[in-house]
Amino acid sequence: MTPRPKHSTTKPASAAPSRHKSDAPASNGRLRLGSGASVAREALDFTFVRGSGPGGQHVNKTSTKAQLRVLLRDIDGLDDAALARLRAIGGSHVVGEGADEALLLSDQTSRSQADNRDACVERFTTLVAMAAKRPKVRRKTKPTRGSIERRLESKKRESEKKRERRGGTQ
Repeated sequence: MTPRPKHSTTKPASAAPSRHKSDAPASNGRLRLGSGASVAREALDFTFVRGSGPGGQHVNKTSTKAQLRVLLRDIDGLDDAALARLRAIGGSHVVGEGADEALLLSDQTSRSQADNRDACVERFTTLVAMAAKRPKVRRKTKPTRGSIERRLESKKRESEKKRERRGGTQ
């Protein structure tokens, strides 16, 4: 029996290189955010800093916390009302004023920069999609004629019942 080598130098056929979501090719370099909104990939400003997430002692040596900064003016396809909803939904994540107003998101749940970057992009996409969706307008409903009549008839019956308990008509 011949001894097998401890480490194989060839990869199995099923081991294909993995692609991250943010590495997927997009139409003309834009990230689609849903409801017709999009942003240029160059407008996504990522920085990586030391985070307090998982990693043990290794966390003190690597910068895996991802911070995504996107200027609100760079988001195409949102009207003024949708931008106002984005500001409201974003809350404290909206920083700056005027032309420098930006959405600042961060993630440190993973040990991987790529995973944290993807999580930031996913949160950004979700926020913009929520803001782009116009809330349903509540319209007052008018009670039907039948329901008004049934309510009044029920009130008459209850009134009669209580009047009889008092000892007749008074």
